[in-house]
Amino acid sequence: MKFTILIVDDEKNIREGLAADFEMDGYNVKVAENGKVALDLISKGDIDLVITDLRMPGGVSGDDVLRHVTRETPGIPVIVLTGHGSIDEAVKAMQNGAFNFLTKPLNLEQLEITVKRALQGRELKIQNQQLKKEIDSEKAVDSLIGNSPAMQKVMTLVKKVADARISVLITGESGVGKSVLVSAIHSLSSRKSNPLVTVHCAALSETLLESELFGHEKGAFTGAESLHKGKFELAHGGTIFLDEIGEINQNVQVKLLRVLQERKFERVGGEQTLEVDVRVIAATNKNLEEEVKAGRFREDLYFRLNGIKIEVPPLRDRKDDIPLLLNSFLTKFNKENSKDVKGFDNKSRSAIYKYDWPGNIRELEHCVESSVVMASGDMITLEDLPPTVSRSSSAEAISVPLGITMDEAEKIIIMQNLVANNGNKSKTADVLGIGRKTLHRKLAEYGIDEDSETSMADLIEREG
Repeated sequence: MKFTILIVDDEKNIREGLAADFEMDGYNVKVAENGKVALDLISKGDIDLVITDLRMPGGVSGDDVLRHVTRETPGIPVIVLTGHGSIDEAVKAMQNGAFNFLTKPLNLEQLEITVKRALQGRELKIQNQQLKKEIDSEKAVDSLIGNSPAMQKVMTLVKKVADARISVLITGESGVGKSVLVSAIHSLSSRKSNPLVTVHCAALSETLLESELFGHEKGAFTGAESLHKGKFELAHGGTIFLDEIGEINQNVQVKLLRVLQERKFERVGGEQTLEVDVRVIAATNKNLEEEVKAGRFREDLYFRLNGIKIEVPPLRDRKDDIPLLLNSFLTKFNKENSKDVKGFDNKSRSAIYKYDWPGNIRELEHCVESSVVMASGDMITLEDLPPTVSRSSSAEAISVPLGITMDEAEKIIIMQNLVANNGNKSKTADVLGIGRKTLHRKLAEYGIDEDSETSMADLIEREG
């Protein structure tokens, strides 16, 4: 990578001479005649190393530049130059975070070696930071379980919006995993080292919600015996998650709108205006557009919240993800319950796929937890499932005529399961307890393969 060096010196000949030398070595070079100009350039970014004179006129010394870089951009190495070298100055500069200390007149070769060594260290740090970011990104995305096209679309959106400041509105039925998305977005953002603060809007009355969001002063209302910092204040520099945002009333909506517009608010009972820097993520299982039309939700607030909308699909629309979810939950609840359940037998798996999951992932998670607890063997059976789920297994049945061969019976079972699973070969193989390669071989024998033009409608007509 091509690095940018900032040279700070009040002596024109020195800064321009050094600039010419380092440009010949292939570096980008910026120059500053004093500390104030240097700080302005550093604040704009794109500086990888600073070479600064220690004593300069103008009120901002090289030592000030050094301390600023160490405090505000600690990854940038600083090499200090001075014509008044002393052990005391060298020690002070190194204590303040200087990479090295060189005296004038300069040994140019020594300076070039020092710069090269400092930038090698910076490059290594940048590579490590990038690797850590990629690892963190993978961990965050791994928490979003699913290979279905619907979930892949959600994951793509999460990655795109994660490090932006724009508000995000997450919609979807109760139990689809909206809070998991919030954690992933925060973990992928540059705010991840700062707080992620959650407010459950539906659980609080108007008075309590206002106090919870904005805080209150001592004596603001009966029972307010001390100053209380609100969630916005606590989330400063980080992310605030407003769960079930559709439940807040008009009075709180007005105050929330101001925070989103101006990043300012007052505590309940207070006069001091507080400023905050927060990223806002909201979630709801309501249709806020319908709420706006009905006059229950402010249109201007809706537009502020709806910077980017991410709609999480219900589990019934992403049943391809059920095997991954089952494995994840099985591992979790085996560990929590000190059990070693290997998996689900064919009947229990079939019932799980047929069930419509009105409670979505939350309901599936509870189903696996109770099934692990109830299982007496190393496989979960139909009897171990909750009754609402196990009853779904009797909704459909396959009829095999008498007097046919085993091969013909096998074909009927395979074909009708394929129809029941809307042509999904992975799910069909999983339900039947056979490998996908085996299923593909069987289908090829029946004249149905990857290149076949036979549609699901043809299959249904053929098998029905």
